[in-house]
Amino acid sequence: MPTLTLRRRLLPSVTSAWPPGVPAALQRVYAARGITDAADVEHRLTRLLPPQALGGLDVAVALLADAVAADADILIAGDYDCDGATGVAVGVRGLQLLGARRVRYAVPHRRVHGYGLTPALVASLAPLPDLIVTVDNGIASHAGIMAARAGGARVIVTDHHLPGPTLPAADAIVNPNLPDDAFPSKALAGVGVMFYLLLALRAALRERGAWAGQGEPDLAELLDRVALGTVADLVPLDYNNRVLVESGLRRIRGGRACAGINALIEVAGRRAATLTATDLGFALAPRINAAGRMEDMRLGIECLLSDDPDAARAQAARLQAINAERREVQALMVADAQVMTAVDAIGDGIPGVGVALFDPAWHAGVVGLVAAKLKESLHRPVVAFAPAGDGSDELRGSARSIPGFHVRDALAAVDAQHPGLILRFGGHAMAAGLSLRAADFARFAQAFDAVARGLLSDEALQPVLWTDGGLQDGEFNLELARALRDAGPWGQGFPEPLFDNVFERVAWRPLGEGHWRLTLRATNGGGTLEAVMFNAGPAAPPARLRAAYQLGVNEWQGRERLQLLLRHVEPV
Repeated sequence: MPTLTLRRRLLPSVTSAWPPGVPAALQRVYAARGITDAADVEHRLTRLLPPQALGGLDVAVALLADAVAADADILIAGDYDCDGATGVAVGVRGLQLLGARRVRYAVPHRRVHGYGLTPALVASLAPLPDLIVTVDNGIASHAGIMAARAGGARVIVTDHHLPGPTLPAADAIVNPNLPDDAFPSKALAGVGVMFYLLLALRAALRERGAWAGQGEPDLAELLDRVALGTVADLVPLDYNNRVLVESGLRRIRGGRACAGINALIEVAGRRAATLTATDLGFALAPRINAAGRMEDMRLGIECLLSDDPDAARAQAARLQAINAERREVQALMVADAQVMTAVDAIGDGIPGVGVALFDPAWHAGVVGLVAAKLKESLHRPVVAFAPAGDGSDELRGSARSIPGFHVRDALAAVDAQHPGLILRFGGHAMAAGLSLRAADFARFAQAFDAVARGLLSDEALQPVLWTDGGLQDGEFNLELARALRDAGPWGQGFPEPLFDNVFERVAWRPLGEGHWRLTLRATNGGGTLEAVMFNAGPAAPPARLRAAYQLGVNEWQGRERLQLLLRHVEPV
């Protein structure tokens, strides 16, 4: 495993005036993320980017507005991940709020239909609806869209994935990542694109006099699900996405979440009043994703659409059980992958620069999680494959990348150098999916490694953990921990604060298998501090150590205590 290096972010001087009560440490954290003005952390919906610059909206909105007026049969075609599931829920509920009376949805089963609006999914929809609206997919669904239109359906694509060299022949396409699209934020998740389409549709229906003399529908009630899908898809939390996520979190904390979100919070053992973006990503999203990975994403969507708290609790309990099964399968697959990379290691103990793994017994719905785990431990881009499970000879692969390696572009390079090797692919800079024939796995593994070797420097292959520097004596307090928890929202591209200091170990004891509970004292002054570290390994912590840590709030039996959550420890 490569050696992890701690580095401190550049902490510019804080020169702007901040409101009273914003701790100096939080001001430094914001400054290190390019924020020096309090206005840039005022995440008000009034500052959301307007929809007008988003390309394709005019045509899409006209089609939808006509469909609502004509009482047409509208179908939302989603994806089987959390972004897709929340996008479906937002699309269905949003269209109903805006007056559509015949709205239904379909989501592919990964082992039956494949990814996106495929011909197989279209065939399962017979008789076809009047209008199909995709969410979080469609930009690569050329054949499926042709099949739908040939059958008489009109198709609106809403997506955020990068397009290929040609666009599908849809009636309208809304995607901020199309070439020359003028929308300022390219980081919208699929659910965010759907929310923007609904905002624009409401404006168009308003102009048509839909709510003359009446109160118009409040689309803000959809923001809890928009926040969940945005965080779950690991898109960068630029300012616009932070507005969406923080607005959704405010609704949840204020007791205004939908029944499904509340039920998921309950089964995850979290508190709605203090829910954070981290909770959305690591507690709620995996339970929704588990449905699409292991069974049928309709289970997750029905939970997100439920208005009955009792029904939502039952659905959330089912998702909890499926997620427990997913964790067991994932643990076995990760153990297999670790053996593969240890046995097949070359040179410095790493199996190549671009790592491709396959096992015929693996589950296609879990390979993305395996790739993510191995990417973290090896600090290499990893693609994990499993049999497609549809009776064909295809493999389904999921790729995860490291900073400096755009994995979707890397797959495009492999495709250009070896035409026909990859059957289908798509994705983002840090994650992608692809299919290939089982007989071609070895050739793909070699080609992917060759592309990675050509694009990644030795420096890029050394993992770095960036911190916000050290806290001073007097800053180790519960008030700062609460302020950091309630700030943000933290996430991809806007990382949660991480500090580093040198400590003396006062006491420690094992906490379960491989975990530590410690009492520490910072060498720059102050009293003793409680700390915990998970997955630390069997060895005892050093007597004097440098630790990278988060300043956390430990809630127990209604009381809050300061606790350091250690992320990395090294002897000093």
